[in-house]
Amino acid sequence: MDKEEIRTLLESVKDSKINIEEALQKLEDLPFKDLGFAKIDNHREIRVGYPEVIYCAGKTVEQVRDIVKFMLTKNNNILGTRATKEMYKAVKEICTEAEYNELGRTITIKKKNQPITESYIVIVAAGTSDLPVVEEAYETAKILGNRVEKVIDVGVAGIHRLFASLEVIRGAKVVIVVAGMEGALASVVGGLVDKPVIAVPTSVGYGANFGGISALLSMLNSCASGVSVVNIDNGFGAAYNASMINKL
Repeated sequence: MDKEEIRTLLESVKDSKINIEEALQKLEDLPFKDLGFAKIDNHREIRVGYPEVIYCAGKTVEQVRDIVKFMLTKNNNILGTRATKEMYKAVKEICTEAEYNELGRTITIKKKNQPITESYIVIVAAGTSDLPVVEEAYETAKILGNRVEKVIDVGVAGIHRLFASLEVIRGAKVVIVVAGMEGALASVVGGLVDKPVIAVPTSVGYGANFGGISALLSMLNSCASGVSVVNIDNGFGAAYNASMINKL
């Protein structure tokens, strides 16, 4: 329940459109709902502008289903990250509107028609192997109400591919750069644009990549100004921050 819905509820009580018992029933789950294994934060959107997101990894199929089942009663858009196909099938049984991005491992349910930003976020990826992180970022940014563009497979080994897409990259309000291996793409992009760059190191790479640590350290040590860095493979975190910037 967001601020506008609470205001409408209070006005309804004042105007006697609903009785006190009905109002108490609607308010009884505020500020959170205790499911026993999880406490759903019903006031998240009021505080920070976006509803709570479900991190599905480590949860059982039943837990994810039951969390979604309750969240559906609030009529908000729902995002689940790091979800398995089995989790999606269980959610689909209780909500036919649920969609699954298999590559990005996200479950999305659109309940609210929200305006989409005119300005856009662009996601720039070094290689095809980085696409799982790209798709997580893409689905996150979309469900949060952003226009999103993707520029794929433009890593520094063939840098002319990047230059061919500079117009769309420079036109964005914020740029997400996803790269594994040595993570050099974030520095290159940071030196070519006048917009904030959010770098996402991925765990893609050979042994000395150390599961993304080499890309993370390269991005943290970027000599390009305006580059900030999120954690390894954290497409969700990058897109969430990009959305906040895009809507400023």
